[in-house]
Amino acid sequence: MTLRLLTAGAAILAFASCAGPTVTSGSGNSLRHDEWGHRPGPQGFGTVILDAGHGGKDSGAAAHGLREKDLALDTAKRVQRHLRGKVRTVLMRDDDEFIDLDVRAARASGKDGTILVSLHYNSSGSGIRGPETYYWRVDSHGLATRIQRKMEAVSPAESGNRGLVRRRLRLTRNADIPSVLVEIGYLSNASEAKLCGDPAYRERMAAAVAQAILEQQARGDAGTGPLPKPINAPPSRPTDAPGS
Repeated sequence: MTLRLLTAGAAILAFASCAGPTVTSGSGNSLRHDEWGHRPGPQGFGTVILDAGHGGKDSGAAAHGLREKDLALDTAKRVQRHLRGKVRTVLMRDDDEFIDLDVRAARASGKDGTILVSLHYNSSGSGIRGPETYYWRVDSHGLATRIQRKMEAVSPAESGNRGLVRRRLRLTRNADIPSVLVEIGYLSNASEAKLCGDPAYRERMAAAVAQAILEQQARGDAGTGPLPKPINAPPSRPTDAPGS
């Protein structure tokens, strides 16, 4: 289901109707929203919120004639198509709209049986390339691991990238549902920018992300390794030091 978010109030009401009635998975893991997420990852969830990064006045990374906000929205819509008929999907934005990060986290929160996947494209030194996946909550580790593995299988090369990263960001810490932030590739790397600008490559990456989501829905954390230790930390704020 695509949701056009015209106002914060309308969006919150619309999102509230998207969470499915199921609140426990087949493995007995709770699917209720939870502030901390110090628990195994979800299995059997019914809704995926796809958050296309940036938008409107915030272009995100820009290099080699590409803008992150455009590629992120295109990729979110591709992921949605791959998930259609298998799980309910909601787009955080479906056009070139600016939405503050705290508003995004607030809109995603309070939804039972729901996960959040935020899609981005990266920028740094010209020699760095490859996909990265960020998470913070314990219940997001399995999903993040699956997404990173699937993207690495598509990516033709990696150099200096961080891979799977536990980091307290507003879109990995502040929402009260399992949440991951995905960086498809580095636009600052000329070779990878050329790939990311290719619709066929974005389609393959979108399919990889969708497959990882469906595997998590079916299997929970099975096969994704030991869970990380819980860390009690306050919500992420704009004033936090980089990398904190």
